[in-house]
Amino acid sequence: MTKNEDKYTSLTIAVPIDYEDIFSHFYYADNKSSAIISKTFLPSYQTILIFNFGEKAILNSKNSTEVAIDRCFVLGPVKQAFDYSLPSNAQILVANFKDDGFYRFFGHAAIAEHFPINPDNLVDKNCFTALWTTLNKIEDIHHRVNFILDFCQPYLRDRSIIAERLANFDDENLNPIKSVASQQNQTERNIQLNHKKLLGYTSKEANRYQRFLKAIALIQDIASTSTKIDWFGIVNQCGYYDQSQLIHDFKHYLHISPTKYLKFQQDICMAKAE
Repeated sequence: MTKNEDKYTSLTIAVPIDYEDIFSHFYYADNKSSAIISKTFLPSYQTILIFNFGEKAILNSKNSTEVAIDRCFVLGPVKQAFDYSLPSNAQILVANFKDDGFYRFFGHAAIAEHFPINPDNLVDKNCFTALWTTLNKIEDIHHRVNFILDFCQPYLRDRSIIAERLANFDDENLNPIKSVASQQNQTERNIQLNHKKLLGYTSKEANRYQRFLKAIALIQDIASTSTKIDWFGIVNQCGYYDQSQLIHDFKHYLHISPTKYLKFQQDICMAKAE
């Protein structure tokens, strides 16, 4: 470990059980080294709310545009990897909204997929600027998280039965759209529209992403044993047509090939909590 790496802190913070259907987790990173630390966030299909403290962190978009993080912004649903850089004395705290959690808070789902926006623009108030000002005075990271949770509580909408059933659907042998439509006595088209409205992405997008996550998990498990990767085995186990389709998904989500992912995975952050 280098001196700079030794002075870089990152951790995942779990949320209380009462908030587990709103947030998957919080992510915190703090750079006390003298160097700029750069990382890559794996796509999560979650919408994230990022608070920046200290020096401004830099978000690098897929078209190589640099955006300085000023206090707080919203991005998502995050469907492709993005790079970020923390200069010396920069901190970020990331709230990862789960499933329809962002919709329940803001009344929107897919609002900042391609470019980050100030959350105050979504509520016609400066409440997030005020929230950041208070958080900036709190030194303990866990106290900051608890303050955010308390702040959110009064604004949360009740969860719809459709959102609950879509989010909790776990039968890989059934089509979630058809199943929920049958359960709710609604058309498949209406359930498709609700999936996009409440979660911010379609069922088809979710299925493709889950297949990709399965491939990532298998690759990491094999790599941890220093065993040579059987790419054809990965293709078969994850339901890809062939190796070229697997490569296509890696380039779509991460902008790199599977072999390059193996080489640089230590610099890639998994936004979703395990």
